[in-house]
Amino acid sequence: MARNPCDIRFLLLAAAAAFIYIQVRLFSTQSHHSERLAEAEKLENKCTDQLRSMIDQVSAQQEKIVALEEMKLRQDEERVQLKILIQDLEKRSLQTSVNKDVVPVAAVVIMACNRPDYLQRTVESILKYQTAVASKFPLFISQDGTNGEVKKKALSYTRITFMQHVDLEPVRTERPGEMTAYYKIAKHYKWALDQLFLKHSFGRVIILEDDMEIAPDFFDYFEAAAKLLDDDKTIMAVSSWNDNGQKQFVYDPKALYRSDFFPGLGWMLTKPTWIELSPKWPKAYWDDWVRLKEVHRDRQFIRPEVCRTYNFGEHGSSMGQFFNQYLEPIKLNDVHIDWNSEDLSYLREDKFLIQFGKEVASATPLHGSDALLKAHNMDVDVRIQYNDQGDFERIARQFGIFEEWKDGVPRAAYKGVVMFRYKSSRRRIYLVGPDSLSQLGV
Repeated sequence: MARNPCDIRFLLLAAAAAFIYIQVRLFSTQSHHSERLAEAEKLENKCTDQLRSMIDQVSAQQEKIVALEEMKLRQDEERVQLKILIQDLEKRSLQTSVNKDVVPVAAVVIMACNRPDYLQRTVESILKYQTAVASKFPLFISQDGTNGEVKKKALSYTRITFMQHVDLEPVRTERPGEMTAYYKIAKHYKWALDQLFLKHSFGRVIILEDDMEIAPDFFDYFEAAAKLLDDDKTIMAVSSWNDNGQKQFVYDPKALYRSDFFPGLGWMLTKPTWIELSPKWPKAYWDDWVRLKEVHRDRQFIRPEVCRTYNFGEHGSSMGQFFNQYLEPIKLNDVHIDWNSEDLSYLREDKFLIQFGKEVASATPLHGSDALLKAHNMDVDVRIQYNDQGDFERIARQFGIFEEWKDGVPRAAYKGVVMFRYKSSRRRIYLVGPDSLSQLGV
């Protein structure tokens, strides 16, 4: 049966529409895939660029690492050469400063860093009195760091042995905000004292700093004290400093005392003591560490009434702490004392305890809220008792002496007693702790 022409046209029209639809779909799909392919190519190119950038950065970092390693090798080589040079300088300088026919009383070391003007003032003060006793007290300058002006100044003194501590390692403090200077100072002290005691085998060392002047009898004083330091094992060190040595609080240039508080600022210790301290030397704040009871272990320190050193260091690591009030008014001894003829046996522990106890006991006790007023109006030695640290600080503040304590001990104290003169006179004022009299056997 023949088909109707209309049906055939209809079928052809449907087939054409289907074909067109399929072509449109194919075109749409191809366009979509083309776009995705283009986007993928774009991402691939971006990743390639990023990878190349990262490779370039890694290469640059590797080049920096290689450069740093080469720099470190050069620095290590320079450090070795510098140490060799320093050792050669020390050897030649030491040969000229040490007389092999004389046994030294003590090596004297000036601890320096970056203050050439201060160093010059200190050295000139020392050389005025050291030249005549140079064989007994060979002089050293120990520099921490590489300050060129300090090194140049130190090397200009031909009779002084130069030592240099070079430590390029970064300083790591134990607490945030701490000054790195205190860590560097402690490390320098340990190195210098190890050099003098262990390498050069001195029996005693006197430590000075580059901001100090000395009294005319400085060396005679330490020579006289050396035998006492050797013989009396209850004495840890001898100092030339009195924390309450301001002009208005001192009178007798011959008077020496035992103290439970380490004064520092020009002090002498022995090799056996250093061998004990060196292995446990602290990372920082070495002077406060020495003041700890667990370190000095009931040993005491000899100090003068009138200072044999004067500290002019207003600018330094301590930022001028206490300078105007306590350091600038210090009286430096200017009276000649023949220490070789002085009998220092009274400083031995048993004798000093008894004599000092008698002096404190004989002082007039003052009590009550008007005790300080009475002290100003009396013409005899007096003693005033304090109850605790806060009470001591209140009384000390009114007189103008040092208020500070370390590990339960006031500055300059012996058995809790702090003695000072009243307005540069013979009169003594004793600030006495709650159990001081019993400790003195009074």
